[in-house]
Amino acid sequence: MQTSQELDEWEQKLEVVLEELKECQKLNSLSSCTPCEKFFECELRKKYILAVYESMNKGSGGGFEF
Repeated sequence: MQTSQELDEWEQKLEVVLEELKECQKLNSLSSCTPCEKFFECELRKKYILAVYESMNKGSGGGFEF
């Protein structure tokens, strides 16, 4: 794991959103978002997905490439 000094701006944003997501799961006694009734409408989950995507492509846009 990289230290916060080694993380680029996209990875830093991802870390922040991930902590928010974990806190939400903890407050709702969930181990993941899947069983949550707000799964498809959750703005925090959407924000997390966007942060993951942006950390993968460093904000350059485009599609996923596997």
